[in-house]
Formats: sequence, C-alpha cells, structure tokens
Amino acid sequence: MYKKRIGIIFGGRSEEHQVSLKSAAAVIRNLNSDKFVLKYIGITKKGEWKLFNGDIANIENGSWEKDAVSINISKLHDIIDFALPVLHGPYGEDGCIQGFMETIGMPYGGCGVLASALCMDKKIFKDIMRQRRIPVCKDICINAYDILKCEEGALNLDLIEKIIGFPCFIKPVNMGSSVGINKATDRKSLIDAIKIASHYDRRIIIEEYVPCRELEIGVMGNNCPEVSEIGEIIHSGDFYDYETKYLCPKGETKLLIPADLKEEDRIEITRMAVEAYKTVCCSGFARVDFFKDRNTGKIYINEINTIPGFTDKSMFPLLWKACGRDFPEITERIIEAGDERYNAENNR
Repeated sequence: MYKKRIGIIFGGRSEEHQVSLKSAAAVIRNLNSDKFVLKYIGITKKGEWKLFNGDIANIENGSWEKDAVSINISKLHDIIDFALPVLHGPYGEDGCIQGFMETIGMPYGGCGVLASALCMDKKIFKDIMRQRRIPVCKDICINAYDILKCEEGALNLDLIEKIIGFPCFIKPVNMGSSVGINKATDRKSLIDAIKIASHYDRRIIIEEYVPCRELEIGVMGNNCPEVSEIGEIIHSGDFYDYETKYLCPKGETKLLIPADLKEEDRIEITRMAVEAYKTVCCSGFARVDFFKDRNTGKIYINEINTIPGFTDKSMFPLLWKACGRDFPEITERIIEAGDERYNAENNR
C-alpha cells in the first residue's frame, strides 16, 4: 500500500526560526509513521532548503544543518506528495510559502495565501474585523517615515497619547510569538519601544492597553469549521511575551483549560472565532486569540494565528486534547483538510 510522503517544513528566515524547530520536532514525533512517510525539510536562516534524515533531537536543538543535504525546490514533487509547513512568522506564516506551494501545484496544510497574509498583518486584520463589527482594541499604525521621524525626535506623540494613551503596546505589524512587542508607560518608553519594534518591521502598530484575561480557541476545518475548548493563559508578567512563552519555567505560566467562563461568553467567543475564521478565508486550522476586559466584561478579538505553536507548552494541541482529540489525530485532520481544499480548487 502506497504511503503518502509528508514534507514537514521547518526553520525559515524569520526571527521565529528556533520556535519553528521545536514545533516541527513535536509534529514529527506525533505523526503516524505507519501511515505516512515523513520527510524533514529544513530552511536555513539564509533561505537554503535542505533535506535532513537524522535524529529529531537535532532539529530541536538546531544542529540539523550540518548533516542535511541541499535540495532543488523546483523538484519538490520528487521528494514529497504533501507539504506541512511548520514555519512561524514572516516568509512562512504570511502567505509566502503558501504562494510557492500554489505555484508548483503542491497540496499543503493550513491556511491559503490570502488568509495567511491577512492574518499576519495585524493592522489589516483589525481593520477587516471592524468592517464586520467584531470588536478589536483601538490602534494607530505608523510606517517607516514615521519611525524615521521618531528617531529624529519629530514624531507627533501628542496624537498617539490623545487617541491611544498610556499604557499602550507597541508591536511589529508582521511578526508572531510576541517578538518585538513592548509595553510603554510614558513617552520615553514609547519611543524606545518603537525603535525596538522597527528592527523587525517597517510598519508598527500602537495599541491601547486593556486590563484583560487572555483567552484562546482552536479552529479546524474548511467550509464547516469545528472549534475546540476555550483556554486561558495565566501569567505573572505584564503580558504574554516571548520570554514568558518559551523561556520561563513552566510553573510561571498556567494554561487553564477549559477557561472559567459564563456560558454566554463561551458562546460569544465561539461565534466570533468562527465568523473571523470564515471572514478572512481561513482553512485547515488556526488559533484565535481574544481579550476579555476585566472591568467591563467586553470581549475583543486580538488575532488569528494561522500556524500556531506546536511545542509541548503550546495551547493549540492542548485545547484539542481537552476535547478528546490527541496530537496524531489533529495532524491527520490538518492533512485531510489540506487535501480537501486542494482537490476542491483543482477539480472545478
């Protein structure tokens, strides 16, 4: 019996390269090797594609490159039948890798080009949500010219302070895993945060602070998506930053699944997640993140992660585990959904 060759694509050029390695290792360990032939395809920080046949632990610790061989990506069909990108951030989660797969006619898992690009761009995503009357936090977006003015001390901070106020969050528009995000409490820390964020993107979003609970829900499927339990992230920091997510001891962050919510809030979050997922044409799988204002109880959508983390600390697989869906079942469903979308789009 022929076994489908699954290419797990990891690494990449983004600042989230290391996170991708950990996610990919977890995915590989949980894919059914009796059902699939697994091919490990790494992308170096320089953008070189390499085939790796060694120990999974070497992917996780970053030493895989020395034993990998370069491949001709124009002949990817000779190596795999289906691509499963486990890439986080720019070039992997923003439509780039998805566009390449579309170009060569390769079935792949996860969201398509449009959804990936829209969800990666925090500003455009929020504007689309506003059009659909799905609540989002207030924000201002500044571009490279504004950043230059900031460095020269000429940026209009009065406008930012008037519309957004302090404290506020400064984020690169196209980045994930909370990379480059900082909280500002005054003008000096705002300028410092803008300069830090500018290392990661030419566009920066400045967002109002909402004292909130951080809630997340998993979504899987194409035209009729299904949803997981809702989870809550409880942490001791100002916000759920990169260090808290990946570097702090496990005891400092608690994932509460299911979250302690009123039934009407649970229904509303589920409704908003599915509506947002469909609005930006998501497919395959995603994790949808929400804020719940501690003072007013209002629920805001924060973002959709089209390739959420798959590490042992990641919320997405744990949300589905709480629904009785184990890791291998999740990965198989993602592959099935990718095949479904590919067949639907190529047999019209």
